[in-house]
Amino acid sequence: MSEAPESTPATSRRTLLCGAAAVLAAAGGTVALTGCGSSAGSSGSGAAPKGPVDLGPASAVPEGGGKVFREQKIVVTQPTAGQYKAFSAKCTHAGCIVDQVKNQQIQCPCHGSKFAIADGAVADGPAPSPLPAYTVTVEAGNLKVTPS
Repeated sequence: MSEAPESTPATSRRTLLCGAAAVLAAAGGTVALTGCGSSAGSSGSGAAPKGPVDLGPASAVPEGGGKVFREQKIVVTQPTAGQYKAFSAKCTHAGCIVDQVKNQQIQCPCHGSKFAIADGAVADGPAPSPLPAYTVTVEAGNLKVTPS
């Protein structure tokens, strides 16, 4: 009796497309690599930071809008004057990092999900659930966010 050959894992569509994009970029082509990170994010483990994170001046977050702190994977919004909200910047659909706050919505560039700035609720899918909320305080004019 012969043994069956070892199977190798199938290459995902994302891995294949991102690999092709990287080859084109290395060859001098201009290619957008947005969404090519793993579902855990493009750097580190993708886990929420531990303990309070100082994000700098609260004045950097516009009233009725927000700011994405990409490196920390946190988005802070200010739905009304002086009321700050903080959320994970990792989209609940495919794990992409949201890239902007526009028209009072937190927006994901990968598949078009949008979230409400007041509570992180899904405003437009395909995201299946709201962005996880974090605790945010203002101390001496600076934003301090503690992932929950």
